Amino acid sequence: MIQDAIFWNYVKDAEQEFSGWDFSWVTENGRMKVQPLSWNFEQMIVPHIKKSQSMLDMGTGGGEFLSSLQPFPPSIYATEAYAPNVPIARKRLEPLGVKVVQIDNDDDLPFADQQFDLITNQHEAYSPSEVRRLLQKDGWLMTQQVGGLNDQQINQHLHKPLNQEFIDWNLATAVSQLEQNHFEIVYQKEEFPSERFYDIGALLYYLKAIPWQIPNFQLEEHMDDLYAIHLLIQKQGYFEVKQHRFVIHAQAK
Repeated sequence: MIQDAIFWNYVKDAEQEFSGWDFSWVTENGRMKVQPLSWNFEQMIVPHIKKSQSMLDMGTGGGEFLSSLQPFPPSIYATEAYAPNVPIARKRLEPLGVKVVQIDNDDDLPFADQQFDLITNQHEAYSPSEVRRLLQKDGWLMTQQVGGLNDQQINQHLHKPLNQEFIDWNLATAVSQLEQNHFEIVYQKEEFPSERFYDIGALLYYLKAIPWQIPNFQLEEHMDDLYAIHLLIQKQGYFEVKQHRFVIHAQAK
C-alpha cells in the first residue's frame, strides 16, 4: 500500500465529474497546459460560416466549441454519438437555432444528398464517402483531427500499447482517403504540441475524459505506475506528453 497522503488526495480529487467536452476544471487553474498549435481552427472556420447557407458540425460534444462560432448560417445541424453529451448539447445549442441529432454510425448519417455547403469536424471520426455525399459541389470540409500517436507517452508509462485501430491515423492517411473520395486538399498541416500535467489528479481526470486512450482503465491495475508519475511530477514539476494533431481544409469536387 502506497503511504503518501499527497498522492491519495490527488487520486480522490480526480473523482470530479466530467461532462460535455469541458476541461476547464484542470485547465483554468493551470493543472494541465497544452502548447498552442500554429493554427487557430476557430479562426479558420469563421470566414466559411459567414458565407455558408447550410452547415453541419460533426461530433459537437456538449456544443461548447460550436456555440462560440455564432452567428450561424440559416440552416445548421450538429451530430453527437456519445449519448450523455446529447442533452447537454441540445440545452446549449437548440436555443441558438441548431438542430442536434444523435447518431450511431458515421457511415450512414440521417441527412439528404448535398444538404450542406460546409461541414466542420473537430476531433470526430468521419467517413470520407459519407461526408462527400452530404456536401454540395465546391462545399467545404474543415476538420482538425487527433492523430493515432496522441499522448503515446501516457501509454508508455502505464505499460499499455496504443490502440492499434488508430495508430496509423495521420495526415497522410487522411489526405489520401479524401482525395480518393473526390476532394481537393486546399490546406493541410500536422503537429505534435507538448501537453503538461502538473499533478497526478489532473492526469487521472484527463484519462477519465478520454477512455479510448487506455481502454478499460482500472486505477488499481496501474497504481504503481501512477505513483511513479506522481514522483516524477514532484521531482521536475510536471509530466509531459506529446499530442498529435492535424488540420485539413478540403473542397468537394
